[in-house]
Amino acid sequence: MAVAFSFPKPGIQASSASQSNASTLCFSVQTASRTAFFPFKMLLEARCLSHALAERIRCSATSSERINSNASTSSPSRRTVGRGSKLIGCGSAVPKHSISNDDLSRIVDTSDEWIAVRTGIRNRRILSEDETLAGLAVEASTKALEMANVKPEDVDLILLCTSTPDDLFGGAPQVQRELGCTKALAFDLTAACSGFVLGLVTGTRFIKGGGYKNVLVIGADALSRYVDWTDRGTCILFGDGSGAVVLQAATDDQDSLLGFDMRSDGSGQVHLHAQLASQKADARDNLGESNGAARIPTKHSYGFLQMNGKEVFRFAVRAVPQVVESALEEAGLTAVNLDWLLLHQANQRILDAVADRLQIGHEKVISNLANYGNTSAASIPLALDEAVRNGQVKPGNIIATAGFGAGLTWASAIVKWG
Repeated sequence: MAVAFSFPKPGIQASSASQSNASTLCFSVQTASRTAFFPFKMLLEARCLSHALAERIRCSATSSERINSNASTSSPSRRTVGRGSKLIGCGSAVPKHSISNDDLSRIVDTSDEWIAVRTGIRNRRILSEDETLAGLAVEASTKALEMANVKPEDVDLILLCTSTPDDLFGGAPQVQRELGCTKALAFDLTAACSGFVLGLVTGTRFIKGGGYKNVLVIGADALSRYVDWTDRGTCILFGDGSGAVVLQAATDDQDSLLGFDMRSDGSGQVHLHAQLASQKADARDNLGESNGAARIPTKHSYGFLQMNGKEVFRFAVRAVPQVVESALEEAGLTAVNLDWLLLHQANQRILDAVADRLQIGHEKVISNLANYGNTSAASIPLALDEAVRNGQVKPGNIIATAGFGAGLTWASAIVKWG
């Protein structure tokens, strides 16, 4: 039955007090069979609700049209998430100045034979006064982008894995500026000698979860700045350098990251660190004490790198095989499936011991330690770049990488090159 609501016109007659409550104004609604009376307030609220609903529908439709119109003309396309990451380029750079074991023997009580037997190191590269870590990072990144055939303006993210930036607040934005990666987010990641592996995994997560397409991961360090060159236990080990790789979004069946495992244990920090040390205060530091004002904080700077070599060796030989095996398990592989083992270049005895525990032949161990020493976060991408460019590593090769060092931190990533 249809119901017609008719709102009153001026002069409409209300029902009398004898017909209903004298204080309530009522209007008639005609139906097919009878006249019904509704209170004025109820009808007015119904009418307002009806108008509000109609207005909301109209505005919603207009807004939807506007959004659709903007999307078709000026809105950026949505990022595609859930994709794999493919390694498509690499590059490296080292300082021009080289220091040999013989050079060190003139500074501390050591010899070429003593160092080589215990570490496998013959030379290391050290930054000169006219060189910067950012400069090395830019050079390595330029080579990686060229190999990958990726333009700087197409890079979405730059991760600079370093513990020794030129600026306390980080160096990635300066690298971004020098490269001309105008659209990229750039920031530093600090995890010492494990930094590059952690950065590599982090870059793949930005592609998979954030929809990024091209990610530049750089490992660069200049530990020579924090080495005590009178301590033969540490000065023989470290050098400076940089390496970089380009990750690009790909389909899942092209994913270069097959499995990974990352760990840390702060209780081991006592064995390897470079901590803040206070400097002797000068007269200006105590100006406030005479008049009761607050004392100016003491100046601080980082002290020399300190390392308990025996404990770090034991830690590496025990922990690194565990994360490699865990990453292999996630990848559904075993050591037999590996083409190469690429470890952080810390000490040749560590590389050999880890390979033995994993039952990997030494011929499958990538090492350039003799030429560069321990370059911290740079060591893995530096060695990878040399192995790719000399034809040692070929497209499709499966590589077990692992970093380990200060923190303590250690991590492994099973990757497929190209």
